[in-house]
Amino acid sequence: MAMSDKATRMLEYLAHTPAWVTAAEIADHLGVTPRSVRSYVTQVKTFAHPLSIIESGPAGYRLNRQAYSRLHEAATPHPPDAPTARLYRLVRQLTDATGGLDVYELAASVFVADSTLEADLTRLRALLVESGLTLSRHGSIVTLEGSETDRRRLLSRMFREEGTRGLLELEAIQAEFAADSLGAFKTDLLAMLDAQGYFVNEFGTTALLLHVAIAVDRVSRRPGPAVPVAGRSGAATPMAEQLGVLLQRHFRVTLDAHDLDFLALLLATRVVTPGHDQPAGIVAANYVRPGDLAVVRRIVAQASAEYLVDLEDEGFIVRLTLHVRNLIDRAQHRSYSRNPLTRSIKTAYPMTYELAVYIASALQAQEHITITDDEIAYIAMHVGAHLELQGRREELVTCIIVCPNYYDVHLLLQERIERLLGTDLEVVTVVTRSDVEWSALHADLVLTTIDPQLHGDGVIVIQPFLTAADVDRIRLAASRVRRLRRRAQITGDLLKFFDEGLFLRNFYPRGELAMIRALGERMQRLGLIDQAYVDGAIDRERMSSTAFTDHLAVPHAMAMTARQTSIAIVINDAAMDWGETRVNVVAFIAFSAAGRSSFQAVFDQFVEVFADRADVQRLIKRSVDFEAFIGELAHLMDQ
Repeated sequence: MAMSDKATRMLEYLAHTPAWVTAAEIADHLGVTPRSVRSYVTQVKTFAHPLSIIESGPAGYRLNRQAYSRLHEAATPHPPDAPTARLYRLVRQLTDATGGLDVYELAASVFVADSTLEADLTRLRALLVESGLTLSRHGSIVTLEGSETDRRRLLSRMFREEGTRGLLELEAIQAEFAADSLGAFKTDLLAMLDAQGYFVNEFGTTALLLHVAIAVDRVSRRPGPAVPVAGRSGAATPMAEQLGVLLQRHFRVTLDAHDLDFLALLLATRVVTPGHDQPAGIVAANYVRPGDLAVVRRIVAQASAEYLVDLEDEGFIVRLTLHVRNLIDRAQHRSYSRNPLTRSIKTAYPMTYELAVYIASALQAQEHITITDDEIAYIAMHVGAHLELQGRREELVTCIIVCPNYYDVHLLLQERIERLLGTDLEVVTVVTRSDVEWSALHADLVLTTIDPQLHGDGVIVIQPFLTAADVDRIRLAASRVRRLRRRAQITGDLLKFFDEGLFLRNFYPRGELAMIRALGERMQRLGLIDQAYVDGAIDRERMSSTAFTDHLAVPHAMAMTARQTSIAIVINDAAMDWGETRVNVVAFIAFSAAGRSSFQAVFDQFVEVFADRADVQRLIKRSVDFEAFIGELAHLMDQ
């Protein structure tokens, strides 16, 4: 017995939830009734027999992770008679058959009724929309028509969708396409790229290997002259020639120039970025198009001004420009990169992701391309890495070292502290006198080798020759200082952004856009925003879903045109559909330029609350009115 899509989604939900989960909570997540959940549990138990992968009890359901792991290792993604598996096998057969296939022979070969196969062909036609391929039929003969490139792209897409929604696994690719040498090929490929000074995107590498496996498989199955694959024209590039050598060495196949050029294009646009360990000026001079650099510099300047962050770093701009050129090439070839971290980036770093959406939106308008959520997440990774380094510098805890002068002991102590704790501390003063004026020492921490007259959490007695225990105590103290800083700031800012007139309980308009319009009307009545802001929020939602977690949607516009930064909040007991997920909480945010800097830290903490399932359930249950909501939210953000 095959599992339904809802049963599969239930398993995925349980796999990401370590605690017991009630039937009502699962039903809410799936948008079904608790009775349906019980039927899905029965499906799973029947499918997994004799393994017991779901435990039942008074608290609900929980995944037996050991049994689930054994099932995952032993099972294929779909049973051979499942509709998805039949459809995939049908595509494989049609891509290999140049003269078409007889539908009645096909039905007999897979032991299904003619009507079942006709239904599969109907599903296939729907799948081929926008693929560049068409399904033609003359009598009982069906033929898949289209270019070799589009055939391979379809196989790649179906293989990705059949697997899990995260990273492609090398073993799965090898098993599907009998490409046992992929691991060794990858090792040699990475060594080649490293020797030539490239940055390597590991996520893109696995996607490239899928295309390599498909190309080798297709060429091995097709005798006779090669079928051209669309790619760059002209003489073979050095990278294409090097790929050809590696493919011959590992797979004993010779791909034609079109194949190699296509794979080299994928390698150049998905996997590598030149200029590893080279200064930004040299990278810009040798690898960056001046026009691309000017565009990115302009967009980054706009983003810096709009979001009140400092992105004006030449190294960051040059690296982002290299990425943007590859992104544009991928978009123009409809060959987008998948990013398995997209969901976690949206959840953990919502403001960084929002900044990436702004940059992507400007690029879309400039280049007339479409940028997917996965590609936006890659931009967010560039932005986040830069801001993380910048944030570390800004969040350093200041300290004063008190170490009376004896030869150069104070210098050795300072050097050791800066070497071991330089990412946490900034040494502002070193006091080398024994008659210390303790009340005049102003820093977050005082590290002293002599007994202080001043005692408190910020004063730490250490040894002249720093010990491991000293380092641990200093790190804990620095962490405590940063946490208290953040809590004080959040507590002071939280109530600025909420209003009792913008708090709604169990409010269910029909769909995301209706919710945005309804909340927008309330904010307009309070004079916080105008209709243009509501229209901007709808445009932003259409570009990329603002469901940042499984429980929270945060619709908003990208322009900071609100008169005051405010949040309209909806708390619902039952989840509503929002994009590809379901949410219980909707927070429509009106951004103003004046309030953006103070709001950013609050927003990140606010979204972080909704990443924890237990916290969300408690917030929903206890937020019976506005006062209770504010109290519970402040408590959760202060943990």
